[in-house]
Amino acid sequence: MLDYPTLKVLWWLLVGVLLIGFAIMDGHDMGVGTLLPFVGRTDTERRVVINTVGPHWDGNQVWFITAGGAIFAAWPVVYATAFSGFYWAMLAVLWALFFRPVGFDYRSKIHNVTWRRTWDWGLFIGGAVPPLIFGVAFGNLLQGVPFHFDRYLVSTYSGSFWQLLNPFALLAGVVSSAMITLHGGVYLAHRTEGAIQARAVRGALGAASIMVIAFIGAGLWLRFGGFQGYAITSVLDTAALPDPLAKTVVRSADAWWGNYGRWPVLWALPLLGIAGALLAGALAAADRTLAAFVSSSLAIAGVIGTAGASMFPFVMPSSAVPDASLTVWDSVSSHLTLGLMFWATMVFMPLIIVYTGWAYRVMHGKVTEAQIHANEHSAY
Repeated sequence: MLDYPTLKVLWWLLVGVLLIGFAIMDGHDMGVGTLLPFVGRTDTERRVVINTVGPHWDGNQVWFITAGGAIFAAWPVVYATAFSGFYWAMLAVLWALFFRPVGFDYRSKIHNVTWRRTWDWGLFIGGAVPPLIFGVAFGNLLQGVPFHFDRYLVSTYSGSFWQLLNPFALLAGVVSSAMITLHGGVYLAHRTEGAIQARAVRGALGAASIMVIAFIGAGLWLRFGGFQGYAITSVLDTAALPDPLAKTVVRSADAWWGNYGRWPVLWALPLLGIAGALLAGALAAADRTLAAFVSSSLAIAGVIGTAGASMFPFVMPSSAVPDASLTVWDSVSSHLTLGLMFWATMVFMPLIIVYTGWAYRVMHGKVTEAQIHANEHSAY
């Protein structure tokens, strides 16, 4: 079995891979939902839009469920603490997601304009709200979350829901929303044609511009806006059993930039986020939509990777008691649990990827208005 410190780092990487996979696979579904009321002008056009993601959206939810399960199993203290602090935010995500299965299944069951438009906006909520909240959550993690532990290691969140909606966190939410909208736009451009495709390209170009500006602005704000990052100053035993209080943490203005100085190769991540978004917009405008989808996927990996690399080894810093901050080294499960989960992941993740690829291969191609008229009684 792999040694404990190695498994701790591997699970940090695997959780990152799962979050990126969720953002890429379920993200383009959400991006399409966000664009739905704007790129579809008629009922038939909106059915075309819905049918581009209708056969796959529930399968893509596997990435969301797996990422949540991995955090619960690999980082149980992070899971418990995050759901205490972000409880109402996570409930808002779930409430928004409720619109998706009901909207997909019932939207076209009744030939009534009001009924269908209502569910179109429901699908919009289910697509637009979760990325915004996830971005806000990452913005708060970069600033630190107000929680502490008692002597029994029971965490207490001392902030409020409205405290999460601070200006920097909302800017991070804009980055996330624009990133997912860009991804949905290039996917929609790849699966449609004519007027819908043209509107999707315009939406993707606008989202790419907003994402790049907001991403650069957030980075500059984080560096020069008076925010303080976190750094461990005590000696760490990376092989020790988890104990979040067995370290000394200080805050400094350049802490989140320290990893880029130690490993300059990490600068490739923010550059990938910016270049990937700009290239995705340009490729979509040139009708190279599959390449645009790959580029927007790389942009997602770059943005999420930038957040993870900046914070490493921190996972959930504490602004109330910095020494209680949760890191890769002290918030994990046991050596045995991480080892068993690692090998199970090595078996099942490739199966999920292969099955997902097969499903998309079988149902590839453009969705057209002619297909909608020929299959008037289809599910979507």
